[in-house]
Amino acid sequence: MEAARTIDDEHASNAAAAPVLAQPSRRSLASQARRQVFTCKLDYPTLLDLSSVLGCSVNVRGLDGAASGSLPLPAVFTAPIRPDVVQLVHTNVAKNKRQPYAVSSKAGHQTSAESWGTGRAVARIPRVGGGGTSRSGQAAFGNMVRGGHMFAPTKLWRRWFIKTNQNQKRYATASALAATAVPSLVLARGHRVEELEEIPLVVADAAESLTKTKEAIALLKSVNAYNDVVKVSNSRKIRAGIGKLRNRRHTQRRGPLVIYNKDAGIVKAFRNVPGVELCSVERLNLLQLAPGGHLGRFVIFTQSAFGRLDEVFAAKSGFTLPKAKIANTDVTRIINSDEIQSVVCAKGPSKTTRPFTQRKNPLKNRGVLFRLNPYAQAAIRSEIRNQAQKKSGLKKEAKQPVAKEFLELLHAN
Repeated sequence: MEAARTIDDEHASNAAAAPVLAQPSRRSLASQARRQVFTCKLDYPTLLDLSSVLGCSVNVRGLDGAASGSLPLPAVFTAPIRPDVVQLVHTNVAKNKRQPYAVSSKAGHQTSAESWGTGRAVARIPRVGGGGTSRSGQAAFGNMVRGGHMFAPTKLWRRWFIKTNQNQKRYATASALAATAVPSLVLARGHRVEELEEIPLVVADAAESLTKTKEAIALLKSVNAYNDVVKVSNSRKIRAGIGKLRNRRHTQRRGPLVIYNKDAGIVKAFRNVPGVELCSVERLNLLQLAPGGHLGRFVIFTQSAFGRLDEVFAAKSGFTLPKAKIANTDVTRIINSDEIQSVVCAKGPSKTTRPFTQRKNPLKNRGVLFRLNPYAQAAIRSEIRNQAQKKSGLKKEAKQPVAKEFLELLHAN
C-alpha cells in the first residue's frame, strides 16, 4: 500500500518523521485510528492546527487519476476541530426535519360512560352504559383501562423545531469541513481511504460534466476511492424492527460526499452510486459533512469548488473564520519534547501512604491527644502538681464559735 501523502505528513516533516499508515487489515487500521484519536495517544500529528501548513498545495487529480495541477490549501481547513460544537448544532438542526404528530383529542372519549358511584362493590371509574354487549359495564376514559385515553396525550404544539444561531452553524460547518482533511478522523469514521495518495481529494472540473454512472465509477476507481463504495454496497441490510414496514426497509453506511461548484451533469452521474451524496459548495450542509454528529466524512472536491471555499466563507457577513487558541493541540508531544523536558524539575521520590490508619480516641490515648493539642501535656502536669500539693499540705484548724468560747470562760470562773 502506498504511503499516504497528507496534510499531516507535511506538518510532521518539520517536527518528526510521520510513520506510514499501514496495517494488515482495514478493520484493524480503522480501529487503531479510532483508538488513537479518542485516547489522544498519537504517534503522528493528526488533530493539529493546520495554519503551519497553510501555504502547502493540494494536487488536482484528472479523470485518469494522475496529478494535473495543484491548488493552495484554503484557510477554512485551519479552523479548530470542535466535536462538542458540531454535535450540539447537528442535534438541533436535525430536529428541524421532524414532522409533528399527535393522537386525536377525541381518542378514548368516544363513548357515553358515567361512574356508577359508591355502593356497587366496583371501582368508581366511569363505565359504559347500555346492554346487549360485553362492552356495557366496562371501564372507560382512564389511561389504565382498555380503550381509554393515554396519559399526557401528545400535542401538536410540542417544541418540535429548535432555532440555532447562524454563526454557530457556520462555526460547526467550518469545523466539520476542517476535519475532512485529517486522515485519522476519516479512517476512524470507517471510510476506506487507505489507498488514497492524498487527503483532501480534489478532482478536475471535467468531473462536473460527467453524466453516466459508469463514468462516475471509473473516476472513483482511478483515484482509489471506489473501495468506500464497495463497503457501502456490502453493508446494505434489512432494518431490524418495525421500521422495515414504514418505508425505511434497508440500512447502509455513508459513502463519499462529492462537493461541486456547477452541476453540468455530475448529480445524475453520481446519484445512483451506493452511499454517494452530492452537495453544492454554496450550500454546505452540516448533516452531510458530519452525519450523526461524527467528524471525518470522506469528501471529494472538484477543482472549482475547492478553490471557492475561501470565497464562500469570506462572503458570510458578520462571520470571522475561527482560529485555534494554540498552535499545536498535541499536548502529549509538547510535554514530552526535549525543550520542555530540559527545563522541568526531575520527578521526586514517590510518597508511600499507609493503606489503612487506625483511628484512636484522643480522650483515651495520650499520644494522639498530645499531637492534636500540644498544650494538653502542660495542662495535665499542672493539674497533677496541684493535686499533690493538696494532699501534702496541713489541714487548717477550725475556728471555734463564740458560744463555745463563752461557755469555757464561764465554767472556768
